[in-house]
Amino acid sequence: MQISVTGRHMEVTESIRDFALERVEHELADFPRILNAHVILAVEKHRQIAEVVVQGPHHLRVEAKEEANDMYASITAAVEKVARQIERQMEKWQNHKGQEALSQVEVRAAELG
Repeated sequence: MQISVTGRHMEVTESIRDFALERVEHELADFPRILNAHVILAVEKHRQIAEVVVQGPHHLRVEAKEEANDMYASITAAVEKVARQIERQMEKWQNHKGQEALSQVEVRAAELG
């Protein structure tokens, strides 16, 4: 997974960059097919804003934006929100895979009756 961290109107310090990389790797470790993640950090007056954009296979694109008074808290909240959204999307995909095709059900019914 390719992870990039950028800052809007701010200089991203090494400690914030390391924290963002570690949080993204930790939270998204359950989803090995994720292609890339982009963490965008911004400061507007007293608000610390973190935006996370994750892209994966099959046109998966998930975005989350959080703001708090602390940059570390906003990064954590945004990454957790993205992980929940990806998990929900994966559940939707997996629910359809377990069902039998209509043609297979018709063949089985013909054999029984």
